[in-house]
Amino acid sequence: MSEFLGLLAWGAEGWGDELAAGAWLTIRLALVTLPFGLLLGLVIALAKESDNTYLRALGNTYTTVFRGLPELLTLFVIYNMVQLLANRIVQLVAPGSSFEISGFAAGVVALGVVFGAFSSEVFLGAIRSVPKGQGEAGRSLGLTAVQTFALITLPQLWRLALPGLGNLWLVLIKDTSLVSVIALNDLLRQTQVAVGVTKEPFFFYLVACLIYLAFTLISTVGTNALERRANRGFAAR
Repeated sequence: MSEFLGLLAWGAEGWGDELAAGAWLTIRLALVTLPFGLLLGLVIALAKESDNTYLRALGNTYTTVFRGLPELLTLFVIYNMVQLLANRIVQLVAPGSSFEISGFAAGVVALGVVFGAFSSEVFLGAIRSVPKGQGEAGRSLGLTAVQTFALITLPQLWRLALPGLGNLWLVLIKDTSLVSVIALNDLLRQTQVAVGVTKEPFFFYLVACLIYLAFTLISTVGTNALERRANRGFAAR
């Protein structure tokens, strides 16, 4: 047992600091992706609920594409193809220059666009659950469309969307492991390196499982607390 614990020591003789650094990168990647994906999902949901035919078509096309593509393929497309396209544009504008997208940025964008596609459906269902009469009442009081949405629709939308968004957050944490394929030193990649060096796959993969499970348990407690706060008035009644 002490031999296995020694593998998790900090410093040159153990892998504890590498796994901790990988876990921290995983958390940072998920936390940066979350607001980007939420904002994108809300915008797409509003587009799909719009009276404008073109906006609805654009929103439906977006969700169809990014809900249908595997997340790993989306990551490869953004990391490789977008970088290649950007380099060609840069070469046309400034010959001799180059453009390189970092693995972290590619991971944020790829996971964010997929998260946005799925969260847009959650937001859309929540928007349609808010009675239309409330928005009409806001406009009859002289509120603009933006004020009506911010003051009347959004607070109710947030409460209704929280359970679905909580599930998507848990999926996002697990999907961060995909960035290991583009040489980003997240938790899974650091675990794979440790396994390759020590030849102890069972132990290190078990440790990685426990870390991901800890992230899930903490997130579940946090989302449950947010749901209780959002529903506190309804619980009291």
